[in-house]
Amino acid sequence: MELSELEALLTPEGLRLLDAMPPVESSDDVARTVTRLRRDGHSPDLVSAVVGQARLRTRARAKFGELAERMLFTRAGLEQATRLGIAARHAARFRDAGFTRVADLGCGIGGDALGLAGLGLRVTAVDADAVTAGIAAYNLAPFGSDAEVRLGTAEETDLSGSDAVWLDPARRTAGHSETARTRPEDWSPSLDWVFDLAERLPVGVKLGPGLDRGLIPDDVEAQWVSADGSTVELVLWSGALARPGVRRAALVIRGEQAHELTAETDAADQPTRDLGAFLHEPDGAVIRARLIGDVARTLEAGMLDEHIAYLTSDAALTSPFVSTFRVREVLPADEKALAKALRERDIGRLEIKKRGVDVDPAALRTRLKLRGSASATLLLTRIGTRRTAILADRV
Repeated sequence: MELSELEALLTPEGLRLLDAMPPVESSDDVARTVTRLRRDGHSPDLVSAVVGQARLRTRARAKFGELAERMLFTRAGLEQATRLGIAARHAARFRDAGFTRVADLGCGIGGDALGLAGLGLRVTAVDADAVTAGIAAYNLAPFGSDAEVRLGTAEETDLSGSDAVWLDPARRTAGHSETARTRPEDWSPSLDWVFDLAERLPVGVKLGPGLDRGLIPDDVEAQWVSADGSTVELVLWSGALARPGVRRAALVIRGEQAHELTAETDAADQPTRDLGAFLHEPDGAVIRARLIGDVARTLEAGMLDEHIAYLTSDAALTSPFVSTFRVREVLPADEKALAKALRERDIGRLEIKKRGVDVDPAALRTRLKLRGSASATLLLTRIGTRRTAILADRV
């Protein structure tokens, strides 16, 4: 969004027009709506802003629920924003540690600041981009003086009035090109600056879940978070925000339910064993946190292969930290023989999962040309040097 579009939108006419918009879900909806609004005499900037926001509000329901209908967004800001339920969990960490004034540096559209203000904390939200800061100010306006938005950089922000800091370093360049900054020293602020701050103030910093683990300081809590099967973030907590005795954590959120596994250090893996009656796929947050061994021990399971994150057991046990499958049989891994075996078993609906093999599940499903009435899950993996196809059912 350009600044001129934001200015056109933040007028009584613009906001009334936006609030009256029906859902805009497809390219055809966009084209029809633009034509109608231009025919009604609205300016190009206002039409562009209103239609863009209507479409973003539709997409934002997945992260913000009904609240999305009163918020403003940028495309990049929505992509990078924390889901509201997870933001509330972040905010609870600050509240439970006794902090009341939090600086949100790199606030984006204000997703985490909404969580903080919603729990009664005073928030100073800072962003270096004028359009993004303007949108954050709109989103946080219902909280009045308890949520102040400033235009500026993290490095220049006066933190003397803050008890603790929340940070989400920019890992993309600003503007229309939006190229990724792959080196932590190029982030804004840089990771070195963040870690220096974390030694002086209690800090929570949101990072990508694939961060090189060698960059994580020894004295922080590293918490990987997954939501509905996708590993969405890594949060590093310092000072009083880090829980005593916890250096590794996997928070697994499925719908309204949340489960967490914590440890002082990486867990040792269980030994490998032969395929048993059950196969378990650890959640991505558990894998990233390297707590697979702790989960395996609760399931009386072993590793299927020492290099592949599949567990297997004979015990009829499962856990919130895994997806569990009851093994039917091992099928031929050769594609033609596999297709024949699946047809013989009348399987037409097939979920395909893979680990350790180079396969495109969607393309494979098309090539298998299944026509049956039954359903199953096919897990393609490698055991040692042998490619293996396991037919199973979800538990």
